[in-house]
Amino acid sequence: MAQFEINILGCGSATPSLRHLPACQVIDFRDNLMMVDCGEGAQLQMRRMKLKYSRLNHIFISHLHGDHCLGLPGLLSTLSLHQRTGTVTVHMFQEGIDLFKPMIDFLCRERSYDLVFEPVDHKGGIVFENNSLTVEAFPLFHRVPTVGYIFREKPKSRHLKGDMIKFYDVPVSLIPKLKAGNDITLPDGRLVKAAHVTTEADPSLSYAYCSDTVFNRRVAESVKGVDVIYHEATYLSDESVKAHERFHSTAAEAAEIAREAGAKLLILGHYSKMYLTDEGHLAEAHPIFGNTIAADEGMKIDITKVYERN
Repeated sequence: MAQFEINILGCGSATPSLRHLPACQVIDFRDNLMMVDCGEGAQLQMRRMKLKYSRLNHIFISHLHGDHCLGLPGLLSTLSLHQRTGTVTVHMFQEGIDLFKPMIDFLCRERSYDLVFEPVDHKGGIVFENNSLTVEAFPLFHRVPTVGYIFREKPKSRHLKGDMIKFYDVPVSLIPKLKAGNDITLPDGRLVKAAHVTTEADPSLSYAYCSDTVFNRRVAESVKGVDVIYHEATYLSDESVKAHERFHSTAAEAAEIAREAGAKLLILGHYSKMYLTDEGHLAEAHPIFGNTIAADEGMKIDITKVYERN
């Protein structure tokens, strides 16, 4: 079972090419799927990558340019054709809800599942939370209102030393306190320190999705401390004027954001159709931020291994 994995379904920019599809990713967190952006071809890519429709519970849309949301009607219709049950929640700006809800209601009148639309504030904030994960929106800087998303694991429990728990004969009812890092007092009055009977918890991991945006240091501040960052790199630096005019970033600027944020891994994507390889993007980013990889359709990135790369 995947613990925290990024699946790249599409990493091209506005115009689909023979090399890349429009923006779409699926985050597999503990066997639950959450989609980020839904460009055309999303449902077909899910099938190619063997991502089950039945496990898709949340869809987060960054902004309302077509290459980030036009795959939504087809995907939601297909979920019903597959007799998907339960609830699917779409998180997007209110103006997107006003546009897509009547469209989906018209195209897919008798859905087999409950479809819920949750508005996202342009200023950002927590948009989803459960016992082990939060998803936070934060502002990006594009031609239209745009947000990125941070997927952040909540703090994990400390590991028990089984032999020590047995030695002290710790009651089951007190174990949660120890796993939370708290000392306990046994029924007979003995003090048991958490540090003596447990070991450090595994690190809580985090992932930030940044697309689309012009270079802005406020983005680095928003994602500071995040382990893995996906950042758009639509152009190379020789096209920086075009990038800024169109409110996009270069590969060098994406690397600068990752460096300032203190990330452990940078993933480049959202390439312009003008580029036939990603070699130039990597060559431009590596001198600034060495641990950079280039996204490609079909790629799976296991975030739990990010500490092994450093």
